[in-house]
Amino acid sequence: MFITVEGPIGVGKTSLAHIISQHFSMQMLNEIVEENPFLGKFYEDIEEWSFQTEMFFLCNRFKQLDDIHKHHLSQQQSVVSDYHIFKNLIFAHRSLKPAHLNKYEQIYKILTHDMPKPDVVIYLHASIETLMKRVALRGREVEENMSRDYLEQLAHDYETFVESYRAAHPEVKILSFSGDELDFVHNPDDLTHVLKTIERELELTKGAQIK
Repeated sequence: MFITVEGPIGVGKTSLAHIISQHFSMQMLNEIVEENPFLGKFYEDIEEWSFQTEMFFLCNRFKQLDDIHKHHLSQQQSVVSDYHIFKNLIFAHRSLKPAHLNKYEQIYKILTHDMPKPDVVIYLHASIETLMKRVALRGREVEENMSRDYLEQLAHDYETFVESYRAAHPEVKILSFSGDELDFVHNPDDLTHVLKTIERELELTKGAQIK
C-alpha cells in the first residue's frame, strides 16, 4: 500500500504521516523542505527564484519516489508519504512565469509518468487563520517572509487542484479532513476518528486489489 498525505503549508501533513507510519507499521517518507537552498530566497522574491526552487523540489522528490519503489513498494512494504508529487504542479502554476512553466511541465511529465501512484490520498485542509497560526507555531526560518496572501492563494489552489485530480483519477480514493474541525495532534478523540476512517479505507482498498 502507498498512502500520501497532502494539503497546504502548515496544515499538519508531516504530523499525520508520522502517526500513520507508527500506527499501521508503514515505512515513512519525509518531504525534503529546509534542505532546499533556494527556499529562503524564494519567499523573499518569488518571481526571481521560483524556477530554481521548484526544480530542486521536483528532482529530489523524483529520487525519493524512485527509491521507495525500489526498496519498499517492490518488496511488498507499505509506505506513507507526507506529500504527493502532484504538489509540484500546484506550486509551479502559482509561481512560475508562462515560459518557465511550459518547460517545467515537460520535465515533470518525463520524470513522473512511471512513478508509483498512491492507493489513497489523504487531503488536509483548513482556514487561512488556522494555517497562519500553525506556520507561526512551527517557526521555520525559511517561512518567516511568507505572506498571508501567498498562503491564502495556495490553499485555494489546493482546493481547485484536488477536485480536478479527483475527477481525473477516480481509481484513487481521496479522504478529506478539516484542520479547523479536527485536531489530531492534541485531541485523542479526533485522532481516533481519523485513524478509524483511514483503516476502513485501507481494508476496502486491499479487498479491491485482491479481487
